[in-house]
Amino acid sequence: MPNNQRHRGQHSDDVKNFNEKWVAILQKAVNDLSFLLSNGYAEKSSLKLVGDRYKLNARQRQALLRGSCGDQACSYRIAHQLQPAALQGAEVVVDGYNLLIITEVALSNGIILACKDKCYRDIASIHGTYKRVEETVPAIQLIGSTFQQLGVSKVHWYFDSPVSNSGRLKQMLLDEAAQQGWAWEAELVHNPDKTLVETGKIVVSSDGWVIDNSQQWFNMMAYLLDQKLLVANVKDVG
Repeated sequence: MPNNQRHRGQHSDDVKNFNEKWVAILQKAVNDLSFLLSNGYAEKSSLKLVGDRYKLNARQRQALLRGSCGDQACSYRIAHQLQPAALQGAEVVVDGYNLLIITEVALSNGIILACKDKCYRDIASIHGTYKRVEETVPAIQLIGSTFQQLGVSKVHWYFDSPVSNSGRLKQMLLDEAAQQGWAWEAELVHNPDKTLVETGKIVVSSDGWVIDNSQQWFNMMAYLLDQKLLVANVKDVG
């Protein structure tokens, strides 16, 4: 079957799922789930409990989970987040699909969630296969120019090797970097999350597990939005 997807992250029911009424409900749900997580309750059962209470559908529950964070994890993430000045002359490692997809989603006016831990997250999914969309190259260019603006000396991207088309994306990324003169490397690994943490370098990601296990990380999407380098369809659920 041909791939007719032209944009990332858009969903036919998102206007209804994330209208003003439902965003207000999601804010309450995020507070409830975050409270349960803060007090040691299991994530899966807590998500079902809160989701059922507020009568959330599957996509709204996905947003609920991504928007929520226990107090201890939230404090750790905020404490270990680097300011932009810290990237001057530094090497960074990038959670490849995490950063690229949320940037594609933002450029295509898809839903971006402002979460409890001050991160921004999308609710897109690539279902084991990465498909290039119209926003892919603009997203790479925006990320590259932003790293350059921040004075980053070297960028190493990590992508999931089990995801189909990762090799093609890697080559596209390196070709663009070569044209622009950016000091980029890209690697396909089986478990990027673990690899990113083990490098011990500054991590660029919004993935909760990655941030929780990293000593220092940079909130790229927050920077893009704060500096008005990107305008996004942000829904504040945190």
